Amino acid sequence: MLRIIPLDESEEPYRAPDIGWDGVAGDLILNALDHPTAPGDLRAEQGLATQVLIHLMTDRRVEESELPEGEQNRGWFGDSFDLMDGEGPLGSRLWLLRRREIYEGIEIDVDDYVREALEPLIAQGAVASIDVAVTVDRPGNRVDYVVTLTGRDGARVYERKFELLWRQINGVVHPLAG
Repeated sequence: MLRIIPLDESEEPYRAPDIGWDGVAGDLILNALDHPTAPGDLRAEQGLATQVLIHLMTDRRVEESELPEGEQNRGWFGDSFDLMDGEGPLGSRLWLLRRREIYEGIEIDVDDYVREALEPLIAQGAVASIDVAVTVDRPGNRVDYVVTLTGRDGARVYERKFELLWRQINGVVHPLAG
């Protein structure tokens, strides 16, 4: 997770740049050229939402025993040897569900993978709790999940619906793309 660390107590802390997600790839968002204070600079107004996207949409490296037959490990290879004390691997294991059939109990795995990916937000004190609501639409070949984050004051600070859409065609490069 990118940490928000004040450079100097008298200065504003560094804020992670916003990332937009189009269903296939994430990209940094820039301010418009007519922005009053930082024209053309990286936008940094949605730090928590950006962190959620990074954690959920980045593939987490897994143990060899977790890999489906024929799949190669994904994620940052440095996570397998370059973790600092108290630091965990980045990303989610949601990618393991790609190209699998919707099976009995998939909602439990989706819930576990989402909570595991977002746990660093709690560990660093960015949020107090994570709620995940998973629904399975078998006829629609789809799994939806809603992520709700609660701040330390008990207020809801983030809520967004995501979906995992299954395509029963082998070789689909970007199964989540519309």
